[in-house]
Amino acid sequence: MTSIKEQAAISRLLSFLHDWDNAGKVARSHILDSFIKANQGKTAPELEQEFSQGGSLFLVRLTTWLRLIYMTGSCLDKLLKSIGIFLSAVSSNRYLKEFLEVGGVLTLLEILGMEKIKEEDKKESIRLLQVIANTGRKYKELICESYGVQSIAEFLAKSKSEETQEEVQILMDSLVHGNPKYQNQVYKGLIALLPCASPKAQQLSLQTLRTAQSIIGTTHPSIVDCVLKVLCTMHLEVQYEAIELIKDLVNYDVCQALLKGLVALLIPSVKETSKPQPKILNDSSVPQFTAHLPVFLQQAAAAKAIGVLARSNTSVAEELLHQRVVHSLMAAMGNTDHSNSQRQASLTLEYLVQMFPVVEEHVRRSMGEGLYQLFLSNAEDLYMKIDSIQADILAANKVNVSKALCFSGVSHRNSSFPRGAHEPERPAYVTYFQKEDTEGKE
Repeated sequence: MTSIKEQAAISRLLSFLHDWDNAGKVARSHILDSFIKANQGKTAPELEQEFSQGGSLFLVRLTTWLRLIYMTGSCLDKLLKSIGIFLSAVSSNRYLKEFLEVGGVLTLLEILGMEKIKEEDKKESIRLLQVIANTGRKYKELICESYGVQSIAEFLAKSKSEETQEEVQILMDSLVHGNPKYQNQVYKGLIALLPCASPKAQQLSLQTLRTAQSIIGTTHPSIVDCVLKVLCTMHLEVQYEAIELIKDLVNYDVCQALLKGLVALLIPSVKETSKPQPKILNDSSVPQFTAHLPVFLQQAAAAKAIGVLARSNTSVAEELLHQRVVHSLMAAMGNTDHSNSQRQASLTLEYLVQMFPVVEEHVRRSMGEGLYQLFLSNAEDLYMKIDSIQADILAANKVNVSKALCFSGVSHRNSSFPRGAHEPERPAYVTYFQKEDTEGKE
């Protein structure tokens, strides 16, 4: 026999559920407001006490209404927060299982892809997915098996709210930890995000990739090309994260491809620098910006990254010398179309000159004593002091220290690197000066 107190509690529960079942959208919204205010932060036993051991009866009503109205977005934020109170409560395993049994994960993932739903509501959906993922490995696997990585990654790329994107990063980071069955899927999803148009998404993906890379231990072949393409960004925070990832990647099997790619970026191809300018750039009434800015931004970032790598690891610096990095850095220093390329290349070359006597000898000979002394006096500001003839000398240099390396004691650590056999394609500004020189001789 139940006591009078228990009967009164059950009567209140039934009355509450009856009010919910017969309420319209406005009334239900008020009920949810009261529920959130009164029960935020409660444990599962406390919720059961509040609902006279019938908390599941209200949760099932919430999940049912969610499946009915999520496409319209009506009251969605309050509804998701109310469900979150149940799922995030201490000792809430029973609630979580009940939510998942009715397809809760799929519903949350579908919300992320709905264009009509507000960003704030999608953020609440992400937070619920975080709660589910943090519960344990099998729940992370359930999210991934429901095509969750693809849905979450696409939402990260499209989201317009940086706060929401940071919540997504937390979720992706959770999915890559303690999830051996699907951690590679998360890793590939992060790589796929790198070409997206959102700088914040790129930044967060690069940050999470560093964590994922250390967990997985092996690299995906596409990561080199994707990371190098990110270097054309105008956003310094994205460039910073890309260089940090590059610093990690040189410790993996993609090191050779990475270094080769970085050196190649120092000399943009003729094809890249010969693209026609948009008509608006030929209009004298507007500022004359270069149409090749992304390529030159990439060139400057590559010079900076090479400098960072060379300073942090002498072996890597030696590998770069065998890739004819000195020739390519000097060519970048002659790129008068982009001063930051000149500055970053000059700073990196300064370090190599100080570190390797063989480099100092070849650079001095190629520059000539006057230009070389100007370079030594202030490498960072050299681009402001050189004239067009000196820029031409740098751009058209033929420095090749590879042949002299074996005599100077700089060993070639890996024979798979070509020793001067690979001639990087000349940039437009190099080709132009060579053409002028040939015509003059004729």
